[in-house]
Amino acid sequence: MKKHSKGSSRLFSLALILLFGGLGFARGGSISGRVKEPSAAGPVPWASITVNAADTGLLAGAASADALGNFSVAIPIPGKYLVLATQFGYLTMAAPEAIELSDAAPDQTVDLALSKESPAPAPAPPARTWGTGTGKSYLIPALEIPAFLTILSLYDRHAYPNQTEGGKKVYSSTVSSTWYHIVHENWEVDQDPFAVNQFEHPYQGAMFHGFARSAGLNYWQALLYDNYGSYLWKMGGETDPPSINDQIATGIAGSFFGEALFRMANLLFEEDEASSSFLRKLGGTLVLPSAGFNRYAYGDRFSSIFASNDPATFAWLQLGVGLQSNQNDQGVTSTGERDQAMATYCLAYGLPGKDGYTYTRPFDYFHFEFDLLANSSNTVDNVMIRGLLVGTDYYSGHTIDGIWGIYGGYDYISPYIFRVSSTSVSLGTTLQVRLGGSVVLQGSALGGIGYAAAGNTTPVGQRDYHYGLAPQVLGAMRLIFGNRAMLDATGRYYDVTSSGGGDNLGGSESVHRLNTGFTLRIFGHQALGIQYIESLRSAHYSGLPSSHQSVGTVAVVYTMLGKTGFGAVK
Repeated sequence: MKKHSKGSSRLFSLALILLFGGLGFARGGSISGRVKEPSAAGPVPWASITVNAADTGLLAGAASADALGNFSVAIPIPGKYLVLATQFGYLTMAAPEAIELSDAAPDQTVDLALSKESPAPAPAPPARTWGTGTGKSYLIPALEIPAFLTILSLYDRHAYPNQTEGGKKVYSSTVSSTWYHIVHENWEVDQDPFAVNQFEHPYQGAMFHGFARSAGLNYWQALLYDNYGSYLWKMGGETDPPSINDQIATGIAGSFFGEALFRMANLLFEEDEASSSFLRKLGGTLVLPSAGFNRYAYGDRFSSIFASNDPATFAWLQLGVGLQSNQNDQGVTSTGERDQAMATYCLAYGLPGKDGYTYTRPFDYFHFEFDLLANSSNTVDNVMIRGLLVGTDYYSGHTIDGIWGIYGGYDYISPYIFRVSSTSVSLGTTLQVRLGGSVVLQGSALGGIGYAAAGNTTPVGQRDYHYGLAPQVLGAMRLIFGNRAMLDATGRYYDVTSSGGGDNLGGSESVHRLNTGFTLRIFGHQALGIQYIESLRSAHYSGLPSSHQSVGTVAVVYTMLGKTGFGAVK
């Protein structure tokens, strides 16, 4: 028994040695180090340190770093361990690899780098669709238009303080005069200068249109705002009686002018959305300032883009000089007296023939032309706009693509010695015909009725022009020879009657306008061309001699073609 007791005693002593030896290791084994930022190498104080067994993931120890980022974690037994550091405002970071503790190396050191946590990105706002939700407002343009007219009235009072009509200062309207217009005044045809009535008033209507369209309203809704703005001005902006011709020029011609400008400005805004070009933003705002104002004054509310649906377009910018001008005024002919620089911008928008493009909205097709002269007395030479209001497309095989329907038109044509302007509605068509090879014919034919003004620079009656209903026709063609050359011609005819003119002259005027040209591409988008423009007028008034006038100009022009070249739709 004693022998057995002695053996047991030895086994028990060995167990105690192993146990206390292991406990001695637990007290001595550790993982220590420093927590710091990777860039500045500064400490990350008070970080939480956790150590987990690499094989089981069980927690083996934990500690907190001190103010200098130093830490030490006691580990009870040898093995491989994963070390993690966490701190508020920083990304959790683990040691790059497992740390191994052994009898030979019970203590190990590792430094951890913590990067600051990036703020979570704000959720993207829902994509705005033009003309929906808060991106559409009936109230804002209803308030902007009278505010704009108030500013305009203040300017006119300061700029034209002594302008009178009928013994009254025109721009001294009051609440009393406004109420009198609303209740008592009969509408008439006014005596304002041609450029004021036929260009400035339509442009004023275009501004109204821009306020409404950029606030998410469709064309027909904006048309009501154009006429609302015109009515406010005629009632309260001036002391002279309200005029029928101004209501038509501002409310209707202004809508045609404004819609074309809105679509053109929107093309620039649409391309800017992809390129973030400051010049495109500025350009769109200059094209239609009222639309640009709403886009930026209300932040994201009206920043969504009106979908153009990627129309087929043809655009050119021409700079030229008249080489010869012929005038025939009452039988007196002069030659070469009015040679001058000229500039033209032209855009055809929504040309037929493009797959997938539809004509469901007013002005999904329109043609716009704007001409300037280096002449201080007649800077704006022409503005000519026609757009499809209601219509549809048609085709014949792979040869003919076209559209037809009701067109709205606004023309302002002001050659040297006479002028004509019309606001019209016409029935017509625009088409493209592939003639074979790379030769393409594009053209339009329209016929309708307009409310027009026509006259010369010598007064006939109370003014130098007269109003009346005007049957009118238009024919236009462009013969395109691939990407090399183009022959174009446009003819217009206006028969301005005395019906609805508001005078007793009992006369009529017929005006013909022909514009022909040939353009040859030299390289890239650069081209040279020659043009011939002729305008003729014949006037017949009761008790006055008949008047026959003509103006002809030959010009050489440099042409910058748009990105689609000559505009043939493939």
